Amino acid sequence: MKLLFDFLPIAIFFAVYHLTGDIISATAILIPATVIQLGVVWWRQRRIEKMLLITSIIVIASAGATIAFRDPAFIQWKPTVINALFGVAFLFSPLFGGQTLAQRMMGKAVSLPAAVWRRLNLAWVLFFFAMAILNVFVFTHYDEATWVDFKLFGMLGLTLLFVVGQALFLARHMSRSTPEEPS
Repeated sequence: MKLLFDFLPIAIFFAVYHLTGDIISATAILIPATVIQLGVVWWRQRRIEKMLLITSIIVIASAGATIAFRDPAFIQWKPTVINALFGVAFLFSPLFGGQTLAQRMMGKAVSLPAAVWRRLNLAWVLFFFAMAILNVFVFTHYDEATWVDFKLFGMLGLTLLFVVGQALFLARHMSRSTPEEPS
């Protein structure tokens, strides 16, 4: 459910784009949608996660630049910048505190050996960098409408598939790491 809530501003962007055919109008609505999303998160949790805050700042900055310069390139580069930053954060996270970012995020809920945490973290690194590259490929090789569709359906779909794959990976390793019951 959280993942779907995270994609809500993108869904609103998508709807406005397809209603108006204008990426500037769709981008203009993205700013208040993002601010409202932050407000709802703050109201419900009394805190905002760092990743959401960083993403929101990048969204607002790139959307603002898109509107100010009337150039969709800023908003089209946004997913690449965000995914690359997350890839870098996951990649270098063990250098700061010894644990991978994956372990810091899920370690309270899941107990895994260090090698499995490293593989899981590496998978996230590769996923984020692949998504960054894929976004550039789509917006440089296809028309604007195709990129907008990819932004919602392609990125959301690939993210959901990746999360399901990670859940299967975790389930496999969690069943191995749980003690066996006596016969």
